[in-house]
Amino acid sequence: MTIVLVGHQYGKAENRVVRFQRDTPRHEIVDLNVTSTLRGDFAEAYLSGDQSKVLPTDTQKNTIYAYAKEKGIASVETYALDLARHFVDDVEPVSQARIDVDSYLWTRALVGGTEHDHTWTRSGSEIRTAAVTVSGKGSGQQAHVVAGLKEFTLLKSTGSAFKDFLVDDYTTLQPTEDRVMATSLVANWRYDQTALADGFDYDAAYDAVRSAFVAQFATVHSLALQQTLWHMGKAAIEAVPAVAEVRLAAPNKHHFLYDLQRFGTENDGEVFHADDRPYGLIQAIVARDDTPPVPLAWER
Repeated sequence: MTIVLVGHQYGKAENRVVRFQRDTPRHEIVDLNVTSTLRGDFAEAYLSGDQSKVLPTDTQKNTIYAYAKEKGIASVETYALDLARHFVDDVEPVSQARIDVDSYLWTRALVGGTEHDHTWTRSGSEIRTAAVTVSGKGSGQQAHVVAGLKEFTLLKSTGSAFKDFLVDDYTTLQPTEDRVMATSLVANWRYDQTALADGFDYDAAYDAVRSAFVAQFATVHSLALQQTLWHMGKAAIEAVPAVAEVRLAAPNKHHFLYDLQRFGTENDGEVFHADDRPYGLIQAIVARDDTPPVPLAWER
């Protein structure tokens, strides 16, 4: 029997980068959590402790902060592309680089009904995400961009049913024509190669996909959360033609009608108990049939 090193990668996790644009009286803020992951010819670092091909994780950290100033952050996707390409192009042992970015959203504070130039409030729990993978050097280099969001909470008080499901000896759930539907959505979408062209507006694409999600959640009369996810993924691809694939994960945030009859009070779908666990976890992948899958884009 021979024991071998099957795989390896390393990087610098969770670099908290806050970038202010202060060249005008009205400042801008970008608030990020950035993780770098490098893959390449690093086996000897594991097998013998030889660090001669290892770019220190501290150097990766410094690059992440320096690029926030030197390259700027036009969008989280372009910033991640700049970083990933640098590590692959300029560091010889690196054959692949992945940059994961969480972007925390802020809203300008209102003072006397007017937006303040340099004060913000945090915008709920929603987090914008990006994951960029660059592989190979020179003319054969490939880049893959996956955008997304997480902790995006959606709820509607009607327009959802759940009935005609499979029943066995352990089934206690009652069918319903009218229920509260809520979720904390995690969604990621992969752009095709057209999105890598200069001038592609990642921010506008993000807004369009997000709006498509909200519109479908609100307007589809849902017979199951599974059905809603299908419509959300389909609508996102239709809204942004550069989107090749959408992956969605939706925990079912259950709301159970609270029994008030024991107190002599009718509860006509107005008072619910919000139960956060256990929960159903519904997942779906929706893709165009004219683009091949790209497993590397999703590899962590």
